[in-house]
Amino acid sequence: MKKVLLFSLLFLMVPTIIVLYFFQLEESTFHFTQNTTVRILRHATGEIEVIPLEEYVIGVVAGEMPISFEPEALKAQAVASRSYVMYQIARRQKKEYDVVDTVSNQVYIDMDTLKKKWKDNYEENYQKVSQAVQNTAYQYIVYDDEVIDALFFSTSPGYTENSEDVFVSKVPYLRSVSSSWDSISPVFQEVETFSKKEFLEKLNLPDAENITVKITDQTKTGRVNSITINEKKFTGSQVMSLLNLRSKCFTITPGNDTITVQTKGYGHGVGMSQYGAQGMAKEGYNYLDILKHYYTGVEIKKIKT
Repeated sequence: MKKVLLFSLLFLMVPTIIVLYFFQLEESTFHFTQNTTVRILRHATGEIEVIPLEEYVIGVVAGEMPISFEPEALKAQAVASRSYVMYQIARRQKKEYDVVDTVSNQVYIDMDTLKKKWKDNYEENYQKVSQAVQNTAYQYIVYDDEVIDALFFSTSPGYTENSEDVFVSKVPYLRSVSSSWDSISPVFQEVETFSKKEFLEKLNLPDAENITVKITDQTKTGRVNSITINEKKFTGSQVMSLLNLRSKCFTITPGNDTITVQTKGYGHGVGMSQYGAQGMAKEGYNYLDILKHYYTGVEIKKIKT
């Protein structure tokens, strides 16, 4: 998805990286080379910029992961982000651009903006990010010899999600896996209290003396698929959006005058957890360990000269 905040906004508005694996691969196979470029639609200007693949990956790692993260976590992000954009390039050959520079795809920050953001720490921070990209240069993730849609997000509640439980398609490499390291995340858990009036207004419900809540369907990991509040049915995504929650893993507890909402995790929950990657790196796992944990049954390949 930032950065804890930038990333986070990333992952909430999902983002991020939504449903792009629903597209079918075009009949012609895209041939990746080391001079592959990325066509980026810049949200602020509406212009399309074309930059080298590895330069793009540097800007994405800087935009999507906190600079304080361990080198192995940054490397995992570099390979995931490279794979994600390669997946888009291969499927958007006949489109005007490959990706946008926001959470709609991956957050990309150009060098001039990074200089303003990092100020006196620019050289040190840039060296750290670029080193992670250089150390994984041209590496990407494949499943059955095809580049994967390497989705990622901020923080899980302890497990990632199966793709079909969040989106629509069942993707073999996007399986639910344990992610106990996420408890280190500053956004692992949030508790927010609403007044009864505020709660009902946000959900567009009429005034009521009592509030009843019943979760009618949820994933095995606790994310809410459907819920009924005062006899009105909502999807978990609707409640998440209306209450501005960080994820669909939430519980709602009505009180006498207030409503307490507890949320765990941050983001859609499919693919690699960024704080999980950080936790694994801190325990000594390398970037290959991290990637193969979060993406089931994959291999790492490298673009050949």
